[in-house]
Amino acid sequence: MNKEKRYEIFRRLREDNPHPTTELNFNSPFELLIAVILSAQATDVGVNKATDKLFPVANTPEAIYALGVDGLSEYIKTIGLFNSKARNVIETCRLLIELHGSQVPDNREALEALPGVGRKTANVVLNTAFGHPVMAVDTHIFRVSNRTNIAPGKTVLEVEKKLMRHVPKEFLIDAHHWLILHGRYVCRARTPQCGSCRIEDLCEYKHKTSD
Repeated sequence: MNKEKRYEIFRRLREDNPHPTTELNFNSPFELLIAVILSAQATDVGVNKATDKLFPVANTPEAIYALGVDGLSEYIKTIGLFNSKARNVIETCRLLIELHGSQVPDNREALEALPGVGRKTANVVLNTAFGHPVMAVDTHIFRVSNRTNIAPGKTVLEVEKKLMRHVPKEFLIDAHHWLILHGRYVCRARTPQCGSCRIEDLCEYKHKTSD
């Protein structure tokens, strides 16, 4: 795919949604970090249902740490893998209190040192909370990047590096939100909605549907 096509793809996505953001509910970098940790192999809707009850009660490292694993588990037990996530969140809260003055660090190395935080989670926090031009590649972005040919790759890291290289700079801050939303609602895994897709004429997918 050439750079002119890529530019037009992101221009249209921006035109349709000038200020995209995550669908996770949060009001601080800490709330975002906890929500993203909880969202692994879970839906944003499911995470929001849990955090909408949790955050009014506890939305600081000290408050969540005080709940303990058992107390936190009661709030998040509707989310998949809640036992291991509860342990990770409690340990993350302890480390934030002890090492970071209860603040979420805004650098990748410190974030990835927290339990339950991998590269994708760190990238979400760096981008959405702190405005870093990074790309958090999830299953939706991986699929869209390969299917459209925007940034094909065999691994998540390969796709991430290609997107960082090929997405025009003016779109980089918001690009991962546009791609996630496009993959979630239009370029869906089993039944892509090609007939109603804003970028169908630019997409290089060979098996387009006529929905």
